[in-house]
Formats: sequence, structure tokens, C-alpha cells
Amino acid sequence: MLQTDQYNINIGPIHPSTHGGLHVEAVMDGETIVDAIVHVGYVHRAVEKIAESRTYTQFIPYASRLDYLASHLPTMGYVQTVEKMLDIHVPERAEYIRIIMGEFSRIASHILFVGSLAIDLGATTGFTYCMRDREKILDLFEMTSGQRMIASYMRFGGFAEDLPEEFIPAARNFLKNIPQMFDEYNHLLSGNEILQARLKNIGVLSAEDAINYGITGPNLRASGVDYDLRKAEPYGIYDRFAFDVPLGEKGDNYDRFMVRLQEIEQSGRIITQALDQLPEGEIRAKIPRIVKPEKGLEVYHRIESAKGELGYYIVSDGGEKPYRLHVRAPSFINLMVLPLISRGGKLQDIIANIATLDPVLGEADR
Repeated sequence: MLQTDQYNINIGPIHPSTHGGLHVEAVMDGETIVDAIVHVGYVHRAVEKIAESRTYTQFIPYASRLDYLASHLPTMGYVQTVEKMLDIHVPERAEYIRIIMGEFSRIASHILFVGSLAIDLGATTGFTYCMRDREKILDLFEMTSGQRMIASYMRFGGFAEDLPEEFIPAARNFLKNIPQMFDEYNHLLSGNEILQARLKNIGVLSAEDAINYGITGPNLRASGVDYDLRKAEPYGIYDRFAFDVPLGEKGDNYDRFMVRLQEIEQSGRIITQALDQLPEGEIRAKIPRIVKPEKGLEVYHRIESAKGELGYYIVSDGGEKPYRLHVRAPSFINLMVLPLISRGGKLQDIIANIATLDPVLGEADR
């Protein structure tokens, strides 16, 4: 038999197909992947160290830049962590608005996942459809905070401002159109035999490996593990809402794709219930102008972000700034299984594997 040498192909760190500044070094034997070495750190901004040189309040806009595709969720995690330190009780109306904004962020992230997966596999029209639908959510964010993509709307104890009058009708109109969106996505993508050939039985991640690697979020549930922090450890008022946790069976790329599609539908259910139950009242608790937790306080809080378990660990020294802040970023951990699910595949499979793991590099690099 003819013997050939292994060779390396660099994927990234340019943006196309790597969803940001990700560099994957593919070790190839002919057309077969021997290994995929993940290099991160190209968009490292030292966010954790910045937090230690800013006041607790000043860090809020930085939190929304961790997962800039679902900006309300990392902000929610951070403000809830500080509220846990200070034992702040959030008004009922603010709790409901947080659920609404957080789930809209989840939908926006998952819609962009579908669109970016489509364009990674060559289906440009799918990307166009998804960007069209995501724009309607960004319109809602702009109504509330004046910002579209990186919406810094939450504050300790609640929100900066109440919802404007036009928000609820626009939100209900978007929710009403979700079935039509699904019809288009399914006709264009889910049932497409080319997309199925690129995703089915490719990038398989077993439930055992997912748990051992610490994988969370849709990537874990696609492997058949029924674990969602909104159900397992409800935070805020998630225990008041009825919704299902979509699960996959094989843990392949197609399951990761379908789980996120189904999660869009479930987030729509949650938002509809929250809008129906939305009470009147205050939107922000009365808290000190200067936030100074007691010296020696140490807290960890986690939420179910769009990418998985997002956690904040904060230590206070009694000052206006955190002594230590660490972010448990799901994208960083989820990326670590890329070599595992890529070995034995073809070069094109790495592109699909990266897309279905759905990393956001601002969060992975921090």
C-alpha cells in the first residue's frame, strides 16, 4: 500500500466557517481527519480582569458582550449573581420582563445558529431568511434599551426603564409568526437531503462523553441527556412556566440542529405565558447608589444561557469593585469536544461540527 505523510490544514482564525476568531488545526491523513487541534484566544479581551477594575455597576455592559448573540442572558446571569450577594429582591414585574427579554435573546441566538449553519453548508437563502426574522427581535431590543445587538437593559434590582407601549403588541405579533417561520425553515433546511447528508451521523457525541467533558445546554440535550437549569435548578421565576425540554437521540449534528429549532418553539411558549401573566408595578427595587458587598462574601450563580451553563463566581473585598470575578463560559468548554467528534471524519465535517457546537468566541476567550 502507498504510504503518505500526515499534513496540517489551518481552518481560521478568519471569520468564515469558524464563527469568530477560532483557529482549528486539522491533522489529515489523506482525506481523513486524524485530529483537530483547537486554538483559542484570538479575541481575548481580559473581561474578567476588566471587571476587577470597574465598579459592580460599570461591568453590566461588559457582561452583555460575552455572548453578544444573546446579550440579555449573560447580563441576567451577572445581575442575578450580584443580587444574590446583596440579598436583593426583584419586583414581580421586573422578574417577568427578565424572562421575556432572556427568552427573546435565546430565540435570536438560535435563529442565527440556524442561519449560520445554513450558510456554512452553502445554503445562502437560509441565512437570509433567518437574518430577516432575527431583525424583528432586535427591533424589540431597540424599543426597550435603544440598542439592537448588545442591549444593556437590565440593572441590579430590575430594569433601567419599563417596557414601552408598542413592545407587547410587537412581541405578540412575532410570536404569532413563529409557525410560519418554522414552515419556511423546515421546507428549506430540515427536509433538505443535502443538509441531512452533511449532518446525520456526523459529529456524534455520546451522552457519556458529553457528561465527562462537562458539556451543557443544547449540545448536551442533543445527546439525550435531560438537563436544563431552568427545570433542574429554577432561578428567577422559571418554575412558574410550562415548557418542554427538547432532546436528541444520537447526539449528531442533525440532533443539535433540531434541538435548537425546537427550543425556539419552547421559548415562544414561555414568552407567551409571561406576557399573559405580566403584572403591573415597580420595575426596579430600591438599592444603594453605590454597590459595596460585605468583605469576604463569595458567591456563584449559574443560568441556562443559549450556549449552555453560564456561571459567575464573584469574591468581594468590601470595596466598590469585585476582588475576583470569573466566568464559567459554556462556549469554551463545548469547543473542547471538537477533536473528539471530528476524528475519523472528512475535512468538510469540521465545518459542520463547529457550526452545530454553536460557539461564540467573545465568551470562549473572555
